[in-house]
Parts: sequence; C-alpha cells; structure tokens
Amino acid sequence: MKLIIATIKPFKLEEVREALTAIGVRGMMVTEIKGFGSQSGHTEIYRGAEYAVNFVPKIKLEIVVAESMADQVVETITKTAQTGKIGDGKIFVLDVAQAVRVRTGETNSDAL
Repeated sequence: MKLIIATIKPFKLEEVREALTAIGVRGMMVTEIKGFGSQSGHTEIYRGAEYAVNFVPKIKLEIVVAESMADQVVETITKTAQTGKIGDGKIFVLDVAQAVRVRTGETNSDAL
C-alpha cells in the first residue's frame, strides 16, 4: 500500500476529487493548510496598506491506495491540479506498513 500526500491549490479540489473518483479512488482525507515553497509568499494591499502574506492557502490530500494504483493516482492528480503557474503543489508517495478499518477490524488492503 502507498500513502500519497498531495498539496494543491484550493480551487482545484473538486476537479481533483472528481478525477480520482472516476479512476476508482474510494476515499481521501482533505485538510486546509498554509505553506510556502518557491513563491515564498507574496504581498497584498488591504485598505491602502501593503502587507506580506508569508503563507499561502493550500489543500492537503492524503490518499492510501494499493501499490498497483499509486502511479495512476499520482498521474491523475498531476494532470488535474496543474495550472502551469508557480504554486501548483507537490506530491509525496510513502510506503504504508499497516491499515485497519476501525468499524470492522479489516486490515491492510481490505481496510481500504
């Protein structure tokens, strides 16, 4: 099993969710986060005063899938979330040692 952690722009969430559902992803965790990467934040003007925004709003997706699906999920997120502009996000893929469905006690791939 693989854990895929992706950060994307907030307005891309619904489009990415629909694309992942279409390829068979059955669940994901979504968190609103703030962070910065290459863009290192930006400046905005509010009521005539300029101020620095050091952290940019992002969405973090956490998805656990069978190893055989991992490449397809990464490719789908990449294609769907891409705008071609700075700050499109990152994707990390990690190994998952164990998964347990709390309600039934099913483990590993059965728990997905």
